[in-house]
Amino acid sequence: MRQAGRYLPEYRRLREKAGSFLKLCCTPELAAEVTLQPVRRFGFDAAIVFADILLVPYALGQKVDYVDGDGPQLTPPIGVGEIGYLRDHCDASVLSPVMETIGRVRQQLAPEVALLGFCGAPWTVATYMVAGSGSLDHGKAKLFAYRDPPRFAELIGLIEQASIEYLADQLSAGADAVQLFDTWSGVLAPEEFERWCVAPVARIVAGVRARIPAAKFIGFPRGAGASLMRYAEHVAVDAIGLDWTLDRSFAQKVQERRPVQGNLDPHVLLAGGDALDRAVDAVLAAFAARPFIFNLGHGILPDTPIAHVERMVARVRGA
Repeated sequence: MRQAGRYLPEYRRLREKAGSFLKLCCTPELAAEVTLQPVRRFGFDAAIVFADILLVPYALGQKVDYVDGDGPQLTPPIGVGEIGYLRDHCDASVLSPVMETIGRVRQQLAPEVALLGFCGAPWTVATYMVAGSGSLDHGKAKLFAYRDPPRFAELIGLIEQASIEYLADQLSAGADAVQLFDTWSGVLAPEEFERWCVAPVARIVAGVRARIPAAKFIGFPRGAGASLMRYAEHVAVDAIGLDWTLDRSFAQKVQERRPVQGNLDPHVLLAGGDALDRAVDAVLAAFAARPFIFNLGHGILPDTPIAHVERMVARVRGA
């Protein structure tokens, strides 16, 4: 899950130096340094390239700005009949800095430390493109999908093809595996989950492997609940991310099909103390008997004390 960010003072200094979040993502020297900072400080077993899921809409021709306090702003929002202005393929100049970042990081990482690339899954990326920003209920994207499924499928298809190109390029640049984040998959009804989450991600995995047969994937359909088993059955990822809301006895059944990662609530890491110790122990007790990557159930929260991360790492490695 997300490693870098406002909880690290060294990140905050680089963010100030860059002047904008987008510039930080698209300046390989700075993005590589941000990627390496958590590994240097905590000795993590993998680095996650510093980028953003909204670089794909940007590469497809939608303007993307990051406004402090308001989050990402995408203009113009994509409505019914407004898909035509998007490109039918990515602008390579927008995404090439990410490839350079991966190359720089790979050169500086020890061989035993994995390097992970990522992108947003089509449904999640589409929610931002349609709303023009983040959303509480993702209602605009859901209404678009219900009212005009063929046009919404066209948008999903554009994101799919862009994601195939983007992830294949990340792997070619030196990433050991790539992650597909469907952060907002949990807002969909089961039938819509199948159509807009499971099927597009399955096609992306197949499309990348048509170019790079050995490509390794981690899929993360956050909030999928019971639908996670359908995802495990029909999406050929190599591992599945677990959010913190999932019942662990059910998650163990998913783990019988695929290795899993995650499940620790980011807020218990923020809380620290005995609550953190109990939560770490519970995650390990549930999943450590089978292939498992210890991780958070989503990205680390900005106010998380560094000492809490150190405590978590020590407890996992001492178990």
